[in-house]
Amino acid sequence: MANRFSLLILRLKGLLAEETGQDLVEYALVLALIAFGCTAGMQALAGGINTAFDTISSTLASYTS
Repeated sequence: MANRFSLLILRLKGLLAEETGQDLVEYALVLALIAFGCTAGMQALAGGINTAFDTISSTLASYTS
């Protein structure tokens, strides 16, 4: 029983020391941060465009009335 436990501990230490998937995780985090920034920027841009079209629409409506 103690032999199995020590083997399990050795395997866990090996997994913790392994860094093969670290780059993939870092790239995924960077990609998620970029996607979040783009989403926030597009929402702000959409609000500005909506305001501009509303202003143009009301200006044109005042000229036609």
